[in-house]
Amino acid sequence: MQAAFLFLLILFLIILGILISMLYVVRQQSVAIVERFGRYQKIATSGIHMRLPFGIDKIAARIQLRLLQSEIVVETKTKDNVFVMMNVATQYRVNEQNVTDAYYKLMRPEAQIKSYIDALRSSVPKLTLDELFEKKDEIALEVQHQVAEEMTAYGYIIVKTLITKVEPDAEVKQSMNEINAAQRKRVAAQELAEADKIKIVTDAEAEAEAEKDRLHGVGIAQQRKAIVDGLAESIAELKEANVGMSEEQIMSILLTNQYLDTLNTFADKGNQTLFLPNNPNGVDDIHTQILSSLKVDNKK
Repeated sequence: MQAAFLFLLILFLIILGILISMLYVVRQQSVAIVERFGRYQKIATSGIHMRLPFGIDKIAARIQLRLLQSEIVVETKTKDNVFVMMNVATQYRVNEQNVTDAYYKLMRPEAQIKSYIDALRSSVPKLTLDELFEKKDEIALEVQHQVAEEMTAYGYIIVKTLITKVEPDAEVKQSMNEINAAQRKRVAAQELAEADKIKIVTDAEAEAEAEKDRLHGVGIAQQRKAIVDGLAESIAELKEANVGMSEEQIMSILLTNQYLDTLNTFADKGNQTLFLPNNPNGVDDIHTQILSSLKVDNKK
């Protein structure tokens, strides 16, 4: 009885072990290639699966479907004989619809991609160093198209190719730094000279404006003096002619004429609005003010 129980227990454990060995799990973003007697059988996607025991079904490989990246360094020479080191980054992944080709046709995809990217060696010598810096994105896109076309046959998709770094020879790099420093100094000197020029022009304009104001003041003073001199001559002539009028009356007549001439001048220059006294005594006030001003100017 005990022997039978022991036999059943051992048999149960064996069957349980076989069942457990038949189960396998495929993780997210990956697939498993299952072979039967060494021949491709199926592709198992993420989840739990069963296989035939005793090595009949075997997991040949687990393929990652996540995005992969390859960093490749390419050394070449430009058209103007400058040796450069270029860092090329390629992002790629396995085509889910063509996993079998990715596994059975190509063993080392990164090495294959590198061999295709080495085609850069034939493109760069056509460009100068400056053109290489300017067109590196265009070159990367062209290489991406070429590599993608070739890798499609092996079950891989090229997502992106970038030239992340262009490093010239050390001596050339030092020369470029010196040239850039000299250019920055030249630009700074030009800006400083431009600022000095603006300051000189501004100072000159200010001096010219001040001189203009001074000459304008001198002109007004000379004009007033000429008016006073003219009035004095007119008074003297009228007194010599014995017109029978006092000096005060002669002055009043001359000032009135001068006042009217001034109004005509304003009108001739297009002034349509004049401010006049609002009462009869206002004219006398103007007369008194002008007379006082002329007497002061005459004293000067």
